Amino acid sequence: MAPVLTSTIGFPRIGPNREMKKALEAYWAGSSSKEELAAASAAVEARAWRDQAAAGIDLIGLDGTLYDQVLDATFQLGLIPERFQGLGLSGVDLYFALARGVEGAPACDMSKLFDTNYHFLAPELTADSEPRPDWSPLLDRLKRGQEAVGRERAVPMVVGPVTLACLARGDFDRSAMVARLAPAYAALLRQLVQRGVPEVQIHEPALTLTGSEALGVALSVCYAELAATGGVPINVVVMFDDVPEETYKWLVQLPVAAISLDFLGVPGADYGSRTAQLIAQHGFPKNKRLGAGVIDGRGIWADKDGAALRLLGALRDRLGADQPISVQTSTSLQHVPYDLTAEPAGSLPQAPPRPLAFAVQKLAEVVSAAQALAASTPGDIPALDLASFTGAPAAKAAQLDAGMFSRPEPYEQRRPKQVQYPALPTTTIGSFPQTPAIRRSRLAFKRGRISREEYREQMAAQIGVCIGAQEALGLDVLVHGEPERSDMVEYFGLKLDGCYFTEHGWVQSYGSRYVRPPVIVGDISRPEPMTVHEYALAQGLTSKPVKGMLTGPVTILQWSFPRRDVTRQEQAFQLALALRQEVADLAAAGCRVLQVDEPALREGLPLKKDRHAPYLGWAVDAFRLTTAVAAPEVQIVTHLCYSDFNDILGAISAMDADVLTIENSRSDDVMLLALAGAGYPRDVGPGVYDVHSPVVPPVEVMAAKIRSFLKSGLLGGDAARIHVNPDCGLKTRKWEEVLPSLRNMVKAAALVRAELAAGGGAAAGADAGAAQPAAGAAREAGQRGGACPCCTAPEA
Repeated sequence: MAPVLTSTIGFPRIGPNREMKKALEAYWAGSSSKEELAAASAAVEARAWRDQAAAGIDLIGLDGTLYDQVLDATFQLGLIPERFQGLGLSGVDLYFALARGVEGAPACDMSKLFDTNYHFLAPELTADSEPRPDWSPLLDRLKRGQEAVGRERAVPMVVGPVTLACLARGDFDRSAMVARLAPAYAALLRQLVQRGVPEVQIHEPALTLTGSEALGVALSVCYAELAATGGVPINVVVMFDDVPEETYKWLVQLPVAAISLDFLGVPGADYGSRTAQLIAQHGFPKNKRLGAGVIDGRGIWADKDGAALRLLGALRDRLGADQPISVQTSTSLQHVPYDLTAEPAGSLPQAPPRPLAFAVQKLAEVVSAAQALAASTPGDIPALDLASFTGAPAAKAAQLDAGMFSRPEPYEQRRPKQVQYPALPTTTIGSFPQTPAIRRSRLAFKRGRISREEYREQMAAQIGVCIGAQEALGLDVLVHGEPERSDMVEYFGLKLDGCYFTEHGWVQSYGSRYVRPPVIVGDISRPEPMTVHEYALAQGLTSKPVKGMLTGPVTILQWSFPRRDVTRQEQAFQLALALRQEVADLAAAGCRVLQVDEPALREGLPLKKDRHAPYLGWAVDAFRLTTAVAAPEVQIVTHLCYSDFNDILGAISAMDADVLTIENSRSDDVMLLALAGAGYPRDVGPGVYDVHSPVVPPVEVMAAKIRSFLKSGLLGGDAARIHVNPDCGLKTRKWEEVLPSLRNMVKAAALVRAELAAGGGAAAGADAGAAQPAAGAAREAGQRGGACPCCTAPEA
């Protein structure tokens, strides 16, 4: 019988007490040195490796990053975008310039990693890109890992060439780029030979995508070249879903020592992973180790009723007792919190659908399942049908009246009844800086040192500051600033029945930004209004329209740990019904502009194209169920950010929002041009500057962006329907960055308005004053038309 090993393919990189967040922000603030940052990072990594070793893991993936693992690979391959060259930057300063931008060189585009809420920095490649590899950071991490857990257990890990090419932005041939990258990866393997590693993990989650079968020849040639270096066993790691059937057929033929596969897929999805079925149908080669991802790496629910062991038993029965197997999680554990034992005694939910398990606890599950499999003999483990296993919950259809999903009037009829704007109306996405004073107030309220009334009074003062600042800046549509909200999902989760919150369940969203996702433990309902008080307070301070601010049902679901006993559709509709009540209450309170953000709509899109339509159907329905209760006079705004939207343009239109605001500054107008090309008919607000960079953009830079909007063909250049706003919310920035940036944004809009007026353009006659409610008369026929880090949680 072949030995049963245990392996990890990734672990939280934040530290048990968020040490990396504190270290990064101290360095960026100038209060610590490069040496202190490096020491803090090394300590966090060593703690994670020792925790895995203490749990009994045989092969420990040496996870760790200062910001993002995709950026790490880009940087170590020497694929530095041209705009960063010649700036005199090197080392960690150049690395962070790519991540955060510097004056004159905007940061690399940020996007969601496959269908997760983790944001990666996209490589920028061209047909002429030539790798200039320097693997020193990875080799340094390996040296420290070997010292921490021993040579026989320390396994280096790297983003693979196919995945890097697939995630990259640029116009180039992906297959040709894989061939160009292969020698750089071979150089790494030759250096690893000298360091006595047991194997190397090359992560290739892009193989889960529809169309990955077309890369079979390129990948086979690439891995043949890598295998030819000799001496280092290669473990190809594929996570987040199963691979397409045709991809599987050539994947298992690669000249590698191990292939790690995800047997569970997306927690709570309406579909399940087909990996077990692929193995039942096509088998798995005896000369390779199967990395069996049978412990959930994306959810916080514990393995229930020995499901992992039953799946492992079925695999052994199908493949034989001599099949080498390593037991591991389905994905990297970076997507779950660090350690459940950090939660205060008695704080866990009283009757959850199943027990909870964070990263440390999942290590124990991996080891336990492996030991049980090794100790068993055929027939000991209850039978499981490998050919039908998916792990998906049983479907449960919500019974709702079809009329609940449609606005009372179509856009063409309702838009003239809504608030009317000047040319290029200015606004923000929603949040303003979460200052130390706000955090102190929130902590004092949380710990019972001040009453609810005192907390509300302190937040009211902050709302007054936000309204006053926006009035002084001259913005057209205001927001209350969200000082009472630690996070755009957490805030609503705390106010909804059916959700539970951890104290220390932090997960990295990007860089130093972490979120604490709600845990959905039961049916969801809204016991009382959640935002009406703050909206009414803010609107009472100004004659300009103030936006009501809600997070949409799909985003709340995507950024929570969902239940596993009912489908995501059922949970999304429960959320939508609760939010629908809030929409009705805000409208009754006089709200005329209501923003319902869905930055996670694209994130939830399944990786297989044949699963797109069902998901988009219920996701769009959930948004419409939330907003359709609004009267025609209420303008519905939504915000999407940091994702690729070309393949969901139809769904975006079907959402039937009156205004769509989007991230735009890092992506070079790609989404804007896609909307223009598709003839998107409703108001659009493309972001004019990057809120994730500390750089204050000059007036002329933003004015040039606005001019590009008018020239793009979007909405026929109707400037009254092209809104001007930042990319995302401003809660992660400081006031000293926010005020000059918004001042420059307003000046840029005024500059282009003046140019339009002088040139007699499409919006030359638009009222340049503040936005006012429409009198009900229709606009001229020619003026009618037919993605976040903004969502991450500051410290409480």
